[in-house]
Amino acid sequence: MKVTIIGGGGRVGSNAAFALQCANLVSEIQILDANTDLAQGEALDLLHGASSLGDTRIYAGDYDRARDTNVFVITAGLRRKPEESRLDLINRNVALFRNILKDIRRAGHLGCAKFFIVSNPVDLLTHLATLELEVPAHQVLGLGTMLDTARFRSLIADELQLAPSQVKALILGEHGDSMIPVWSSATYGGLPLAGYPGCTPQFQKQIFERARGSGAEVIRQKGGAGWAVGATIADVVHAIALDRRQLLPVSSRQSGRVYGIRDISLSVPTIVGRDGVVDHVEIDLWPKEKQGLQASAQTLRQTLLKIS
Repeated sequence: MKVTIIGGGGRVGSNAAFALQCANLVSEIQILDANTDLAQGEALDLLHGASSLGDTRIYAGDYDRARDTNVFVITAGLRRKPEESRLDLINRNVALFRNILKDIRRAGHLGCAKFFIVSNPVDLLTHLATLELEVPAHQVLGLGTMLDTARFRSLIADELQLAPSQVKALILGEHGDSMIPVWSSATYGGLPLAGYPGCTPQFQKQIFERARGSGAEVIRQKGGAGWAVGATIADVVHAIALDRRQLLPVSSRQSGRVYGIRDISLSVPTIVGRDGVVDHVEIDLWPKEKQGLQASAQTLRQTLLKIS
């Protein structure tokens, strides 16, 4: 499988390339960036590690060399400032994103390729891609709340001194201020997390608030996220490459089939496999969780109207 990372010279794109290289599950990684020197430098640096990390072919390229790409990972975008929400990025990022989509269409890179959107605001850009690429909606998906979910699980594990790999808890909705934690199905080692010592309502509130604010926290401390987002990008690409049919909180266009949500893209429980979005699954939620998810969709829908 060939993966082209658009914006691969940046922190997120290069960290994603490294995570993919470490797993050694894709055959090619093309680094594509407006800054060609940066793309070449990142590709060369990754190439230098090939003898230790595996046989994945890595190189800097362009849109013409991307014609046979199986998965486009779009990470290009302007960086969020500490004081602004992800939705504040809309006016600064939509024009850039639309130009990328035009370049992809102009070079003829459609067909059966999957388009994986990471750039923020990810839900709205994912939705724009489904409208403007003119491909079946299942071929377009966004990172959504994958990173929020990873942060959520890791912070729970760290605070309660649990094994991170055994903590299963989701964040759904918008990748932004209206995201919602799903405590109703949270587990540790297959058992309800809500009954675990220390997992009190106060703890749940505090840990979710920290997870929701983690992006801004990382920006303040090191300038932007990289390693964790690279790992979650690799998780989604591997689910496609290996047809894993995993249930993941990725963002995709909703048709009204689950939770009554339609005409917007956001994260609901989603089966991801070789075809991209294989299915949406409506799991039972507590009433306040379902209401929060629907409110998150409405928040995104209102913002979408401002840029349509």
